[in-house]
Amino acid sequence: MAMNAPAPSSPPHLDDTATGLPARRAAMRLLEAVLIKGETLEKAGAYCLSALKGPADKAHAKAIAGESLRWLVDLDTLIDGATKKPLDPHAKTRSVLRIMLAQALRLETPPHAVIASALPLLTGGQRRLAHGVFSALLKRNAALPDVPTLPENVQARWGERAAAIAAGLASPPPLDLQLKKSAETRERAEGMGAVSLAPGHLRLPRGTPVDRLPSYEEGAWWVQDLAASLPASLLGRGEGKRVLDLCAAPGGKTLQLAAAGWQVTALDINERRLERLRENLQRNGLEAEIVVADALAYTPGKAFDAILLDAPCTATGTCRRHPDVLHRIGEDELSETTTLQAALLRRAVGWLPEGGTLVYAVCSLEEGEGAAQAARVALDPLPISASELPAGLQPTPEGWLRTDPGMLAEHGGLDGFFVARWKK
Repeated sequence: MAMNAPAPSSPPHLDDTATGLPARRAAMRLLEAVLIKGETLEKAGAYCLSALKGPADKAHAKAIAGESLRWLVDLDTLIDGATKKPLDPHAKTRSVLRIMLAQALRLETPPHAVIASALPLLTGGQRRLAHGVFSALLKRNAALPDVPTLPENVQARWGERAAAIAAGLASPPPLDLQLKKSAETRERAEGMGAVSLAPGHLRLPRGTPVDRLPSYEEGAWWVQDLAASLPASLLGRGEGKRVLDLCAAPGGKTLQLAAAGWQVTALDINERRLERLRENLQRNGLEAEIVVADALAYTPGKAFDAILLDAPCTATGTCRRHPDVLHRIGEDELSETTTLQAALLRRAVGWLPEGGTLVYAVCSLEEGEGAAQAARVALDPLPISASELPAGLQPTPEGWLRTDPGMLAEHGGLDGFFVARWKK
């Protein structure tokens, strides 16, 4: 998208109390928290957004920061092409220019509003430099490519899959709902104007207000990406059998399993996140036993017919909704998560009785967190079949499932997951 408005030739007089300034300041702080401190957008939002008064300002700040991170490599290319020498990667001027360009090129904010609400974040020479660079890019009708450019280390890790994945990151994702009763799929889809890609699944346009949707209070559904619903669905109907949902919070898969007739034990180390699960169980009229424990120290008091291990991971598969992961994850984080995943898998295999089923899943696009882990499991494979998956998805030759944001693109894409299944 090009900017065609005329560019001011000199910095205008700016009111430092301009409308929208607090949201832009918060967006810049979010950006810096991710890129300098290595924090997640969610964690940084707890303090970066606290000064904003209403949900609209908070949503706007998050949108600016999110689009800045989604297109960061390309925004920096534009900035560097309009300066005599490259700005420091962490320079405040660069941060402000990133959020200015993200607003103009992605959020369609008029240039005069961008200038009035962002330049007050700078003073003196920094302000003049930012105004000059922004104006120069306006005059050139600067535009972003159709597909975001991935950071070099990410491209190297994802290899031949990188281009297809990047194509799925151009826009934030739509809203997916998982129904408590899959038999109601057609009726609910028609009533809510939704598209369904699988039994029990509904897809609505992004930005749809969740708490205003029909049947929210009655607990007929919960928010869950289509890909995130697949690991639990691969265990089938429970018919009263016992399942252990390891690392269960915030609980979408627990809800699925309970709705499918399983007796669920949901275990997680994070008590605060499990409280959210309790609330969702109550809202949806479902039951599960909740255990607050470290899975590496836990000893089951009963046998389970199945175990679902949705393991802690880098979460790079959620990059279309959490673009901060594109810039936070490196070899240290990967080493930490893969070590934990291997330990959790060993315990899960040891707890599984003869005839029991194990499903391992990660919302990751990293080979080391997916296929490399699955290859070391000494159980009989229970291959995933295409008939168990939404139309358009296929298992790998090994009988595993890999999804990424570039898949089902004509329907709005989906998160990246790796899923494998075994029988003991």
